[in-house]
Amino acid sequence: MDLQATWFFLWGLLWAVFFITDGFDFGIGTLYPFLGKTETDKRVMINSLGPLWDGNEVWLITAGGVTFAAFPLVYATMFSSLYTALMLILFALILRGVSFEFRGKVESPAWKRIWDACIFVGSFLPALLFGVAFANIFRGIPFDQEGLYHGTLFTLLNPYGILGGLLFLSFFLVHGAIWLTIKTEGDLQARAESAANRIWTAFLVLAVIFLLATAFSTNLYANYAANPVLFVVILLNVLALSGIKYFLVKRAFFKAWFASAATIFLCTFFGIIGLFPNLFPSSLDPAFSLTAFNASSSPLTLKIMLVVVMIFIPIVLLYQIWTYNLFKGKVTAEDLAYEESY
Repeated sequence: MDLQATWFFLWGLLWAVFFITDGFDFGIGTLYPFLGKTETDKRVMINSLGPLWDGNEVWLITAGGVTFAAFPLVYATMFSSLYTALMLILFALILRGVSFEFRGKVESPAWKRIWDACIFVGSFLPALLFGVAFANIFRGIPFDQEGLYHGTLFTLLNPYGILGGLLFLSFFLVHGAIWLTIKTEGDLQARAESAANRIWTAFLVLAVIFLLATAFSTNLYANYAANPVLFVVILLNVLALSGIKYFLVKRAFFKAWFASAATIFLCTFFGIIGLFPNLFPSSLDPAFSLTAFNASSSPLTLKIMLVVVMIFIPIVLLYQIWTYNLFKGKVTAEDLAYEESY
């Protein structure tokens, strides 16, 4: 496999890891006003992701950095074409981070309601808009040979884009609800388990509709048709999705979370494999599309970056594994008494 193709799939891998790690944060934040019935519930929900959420966002920075360094033309065109959507995501992520820190600074119900709303908005918007953005990439973005975007934010809010947004939102909600079943106990855990089971059904329906719509709205299946062995990715996705429900029924929540992580990984690579070699396809003319081969940095840059990635990505992974292991226990009401808690 040549350097451009290697970096194409590394790019996809980093997005998949980001969706797996920060995805449950988005899910918990979106479920926050619905499952957090009491002040204790809300604080437990926040503390279930408190030591992890900022580390999880490292993968977003990494994915963005790889896009900039390995495929600078894609980075430039993507950020000009999807500027409004990406700025909304950025502001929402900033708002969410600030909300975690500011919420407990003043003992006022009105103050806390403001930041509670910000936690919801700062989680819901990225979950939805990442799906809208990637669905539109799968479908093709209307940009010309100069990289100029011919559309508005509402151009992205087409039926297929909205369907992609709802799909992303649903699997983040399932992912977050399962994480809460692992990290909480009592009534909150029971509500999270119920939510995970109910949302899984919606996720299943949306996944089926999305697969069908993809056949009519995109060219993603062309690579699969040319290489039928690739359909194993879809088969594994079905097995992982079914595994979520199986382990939820068995109340094996940790295994259900890993099945959910595998589903997100395989969903991401379903799109990445279908896109190859396109990174940013144009819906105006396929000749305008940016690919792994016509939009990459120099071979020397890619080689140097590959060495850097091979050194530092394992370090980041080991650090995160250590962090997850350190905070693997359940969050209880007693834990909220510590000064370090949110």
